[in-house]
Amino acid sequence: MNAPDMLLSVIVPCYNEERVLEATYSRIRSVLDSKSINWELIFINDGSTDRSPQILDDLASRDPKVFILHFSRNFGHQPAVSAGLHECKGSYAIILDADLQDPPECIPEMLQLAQEQKAEVIYGVRRQRAGESLFKKLSAKLYYRTIHSLSEVPLPLDTGDFRLISRRVIDEFCALREKNKYIRGLISWVGFKQLPFAYDRDSRYAGNSHYSLSKMIGFATRGITYFSKKPLLMATNLGLFCVLVGLGLVVYVFVSKYYFHQVVSGWASLLITIVFFGGIQLLSIGLLGQYLGSIFDEVKDRPEYIIHRKINFREIDQKENSV
Repeated sequence: MNAPDMLLSVIVPCYNEERVLEATYSRIRSVLDSKSINWELIFINDGSTDRSPQILDDLASRDPKVFILHFSRNFGHQPAVSAGLHECKGSYAIILDADLQDPPECIPEMLQLAQEQKAEVIYGVRRQRAGESLFKKLSAKLYYRTIHSLSEVPLPLDTGDFRLISRRVIDEFCALREKNKYIRGLISWVGFKQLPFAYDRDSRYAGNSHYSLSKMIGFATRGITYFSKKPLLMATNLGLFCVLVGLGLVVYVFVSKYYFHQVVSGWASLLITIVFFGGIQLLSIGLLGQYLGSIFDEVKDRPEYIIHRKINFREIDQKENSV
């Protein structure tokens, strides 16, 4: 772990985290320096509108091992992580949110586990989630189990982006050409030896979560539709089931009228049937639209993010990035 040629890159995406950035930097540096780990710290400012850019620039001016990527606007958490992975130079990289819910004190243990077990990925598994509502905990459990059952690649349960990955995995990830990346899923897809690391997640150090309910639903939808074709198969099977039900109703109507001479009546049942089949059609069309939207985004071939400024990166790197 203390090999002089080994560098650990710590990737920290942040958006409007002015109240926690100094504490995040101090804790990360304290933990890594205490273990004599050679490190670099990459903050990605995802279009913050508070004092986060000024605080980050000040950190970089005081410490040459702190590197800053300023986005031109808010592109989202996943593009910010992707930018950090593309820019990092370490033999290993660890993805860590700025809010300190995932404790930096776990980093040396994760690094040691990776080296002892010769693992390419160590992913954090949340035993406890402090400071979160019951709804957030239950919805998170439901989401992870849903996407695990739908995914064509096994995805670990109760696992976010907090993980340690090797240079080999970083290089394979950076070679992928998708734009709307679901990073935790892609790292699992890459393969190699991956091991869990159980830890207790802390409450936010300061401030509130930037993930509203609508953003959480959007992220969950993107994760499911981006990483699995099973929902399309489910929609097909559901459509086939509805067709069979409809044929059964047709047979029932004819048998009732011509064999039992019963008058088929009941506007309520007719209305329910129309609403049911109409809902199934709209749901299937909406699901198909999600996939078409993902294809549309990929076909446009726009970049995941735009970097406005780089701080403390070598000049040659900045010239290469502008080409």
